[in-house]
Amino acid sequence: MMGWALAFCFLAGPVCFGADPQMGTWKLNAAKSKVTSGTLKYTTVTVKSMLGKVNVVGNGIDADGKPVHSEWTGNFDGKDYRVTGDPIADTRSYTKVDDRTLDSTVKKGGKTIDTVRIVVSADGKSRNVTVSGTTPKGKRFKNVVVYDKE
Repeated sequence: MMGWALAFCFLAGPVCFGADPQMGTWKLNAAKSKVTSGTLKYTTVTVKSMLGKVNVVGNGIDADGKPVHSEWTGNFDGKDYRVTGDPIADTRSYTKVDDRTLDSTVKKGGKTIDTVRIVVSADGKSRNVTVSGTTPKGKRFKNVVVYDKE
């Protein structure tokens, strides 16, 4: 029985080796956030471990106010992985800086369009996401987005 549990933990990923603070469902705290008009805004983000990979699902609205549902599956290893449903990007990479911090690069056609720093608070109840980039219309922006854990 113990061997099966260990094998399952290996396949399931970081959830079995201690709670990864990035995992869970995060809801936008609009009152604490500063999001530039004309940029993509995710209202919920769910991060979960699946069979040794990480799955990130975002739901929100695009620059025109239309609903967006994006999905990314990969590892926090700095490599580009395909994202679907994102109107401005086709790949993302995530790099684990420390237990509570991730850096991400968002690309379209191999060109970096956004850089992102994601930091989970020490108590694990909130997540600050700083996004710097250029809108599809060429305007530079910096968003500071706060999420609360559901």
